[in-house]
Amino acid sequence: MTAENKRKDMNIPSQQDSQQLVSQPASQPVCSDVIIIGGGPAGLAAAIELKRLGVADILILERENEPGGILRQCIHDGFGLVRFNESLSGPEYAARFIDQLKELKIESRTNTSVLEITPDKKVIAASRQGLTTYQARAIVLAMGCRERTREAIRIPGSRLAGVYTAGVAQSYLNLKNIMIGRSVVILGSGDIGLIMARRLTLEGAQVKAVFEIQPHANGLPRNIEQCLNDFNIPLFLSHTVTNIKGRNRLEGVTVSQVDENLMPIPGTEKDYACDTLIISVGLIPENELSEMAGVILDPRTHGPLVDENYQTTVSGIFAAGNVLQVHDLVDFVSLEAERLAASVAGYLETDTLLSADFTPAEFIPIEADQSIAFTVPQHVSGQADFILSLRVRHPFRNCQIVLLQDDQIISSVKLRKAIPAEMIQIPVKSDDLVSREKITVVLEYE
Repeated sequence: MTAENKRKDMNIPSQQDSQQLVSQPASQPVCSDVIIIGGGPAGLAAAIELKRLGVADILILERENEPGGILRQCIHDGFGLVRFNESLSGPEYAARFIDQLKELKIESRTNTSVLEITPDKKVIAASRQGLTTYQARAIVLAMGCRERTREAIRIPGSRLAGVYTAGVAQSYLNLKNIMIGRSVVILGSGDIGLIMARRLTLEGAQVKAVFEIQPHANGLPRNIEQCLNDFNIPLFLSHTVTNIKGRNRLEGVTVSQVDENLMPIPGTEKDYACDTLIISVGLIPENELSEMAGVILDPRTHGPLVDENYQTTVSGIFAAGNVLQVHDLVDFVSLEAERLAASVAGYLETDTLLSADFTPAEFIPIEADQSIAFTVPQHVSGQADFILSLRVRHPFRNCQIVLLQDDQIISSVKLRKAIPAEMIQIPVKSDDLVSREKITVVLEYE
């Protein structure tokens, strides 16, 4: 049976048919006050908080067959320490919200893939029932993020078996009970990769080493300690994989040291025999749908530009969670989504969150020095308090982060250490703003 015949037999439209259907949506869309794209931790938290705030007409669209997002495959504990003051596994953390979703009778449509979002807040989605067009008064973007792949970091070699991203490896092991290999090398010190180093070791695999191209680790310190040091798995900084070997199955990798420009140093190559390479080199927010809606993205976060209300550059479209900025703790994702929900509820009352005489050109921009990787929000109206989230580019000790406006300090926080793996959050009161001039974020250190 040809691929085309298989599609017809399963009643799946071809790509050409889908494009035609998307361009000609149903004439009478299904209307909802709020449509949430994604049923992961951000989408669930936003929906529940919206319901508590009195918003009744809420619809979650989720492409998987059940809500929970990435949490369903994260069977390790450590979730919930901030949000619930106890340590939970990923499924346990998700269950707290899924149970509330059912109790509050919030509608969630699973196995539903959103294909398009328009600037006038139409949502076109595909399910087994076909294509459906929805019309929302407000949209919450909660699509999460995806992993950087081998192709994204340009590792040479043939397309052989045994090369996985950390999240894919985790899903095989934890959701499908499939052992992916016995002799493992991990590239990148992201948290999922570190957790997989421990998980594979517990399953009987030999994890030979973790290699990180940066001169510092990118995972949380607790994961370095619990997942590597506790199992005597070495971590090599300023190293990267420069070649992979094998025909049908991976047989080994070549690892090289890198210089200060992250370029391989000739003569430092070393070969490691292995049957599995796991890539854990960072996450990217899923924002193809955001761009369709006309949302402007920040080139630093790869997420939407937002104001203090988590509203994007398109009125009535909001974003929270890993689609906005990659978080280190799911607790922060949930808390951010709950703050967003308050903004969405306020928007629904008057179709705006800003005073009548305010124009987008009057936003106060937030800029940062070279030590800061990014800030969220990127601009504010100055009409409400907000929490500024940021990450540093490099590790620092005994430092201070200062927010300046007209050379006056409007907020600051002192830190014994600041590392790229940990998000820093600084509360800012609108009453402390001294003008309509830009806010500058500066890192001071000894």
